[in-house]
Amino acid sequence: MRFEGTMTELHFWPIVQCLILLTLANGVPVIAKKMLGEWLSWPIDGGRLFWDGQPFLGRSKTLRGLVLAIMAAGIGGPLVGLDAAIGALIGFTAMVGDMLSSFIKRRLRLAPSAEAPGFDQVPESLLPFLAVKNLVGFSVWDILIGVGAFWIGELVVSRLLYMLRIRDRPY
Repeated sequence: MRFEGTMTELHFWPIVQCLILLTLANGVPVIAKKMLGEWLSWPIDGGRLFWDGQPFLGRSKTLRGLVLAIMAAGIGGPLVGLDAAIGALIGFTAMVGDMLSSFIKRRLRLAPSAEAPGFDQVPESLLPFLAVKNLVGFSVWDILIGVGAFWIGELVVSRLLYMLRIRDRPY
């Protein structure tokens, strides 16, 4: 698919592949929390506080979620036609982006899991798209479209999962 009047080719299928893996990486920790409760839900920051007296990341960022996100995306990679290592890289960088969002939200004194449009979607989708840019052949347009699609999709899916009582909040 090409944009009219440009030389930029849109890589539709690779964008979809990455979006599927991002959905897996972000969804599996939520499902694990629902199924496993507090079992193995050790906070990544160990409950430590930053210099501002706020949690470094907060209790919702767990080692279980990080490991499961990387594993799910790594296993999902070959299922969507990408290498397992690329899938794992997408899962890892999605969680790094999610932790970055949490770190920023704590500095802004927002409550854990508080809705923050943009903070909640952009880092956890932008970092993975940038990480695999050269491996998959993404253009800047591909990345912008992928991040935008993730942002919109995440807002819709989160509300749906809330209505199905899988998520605790509609965001």
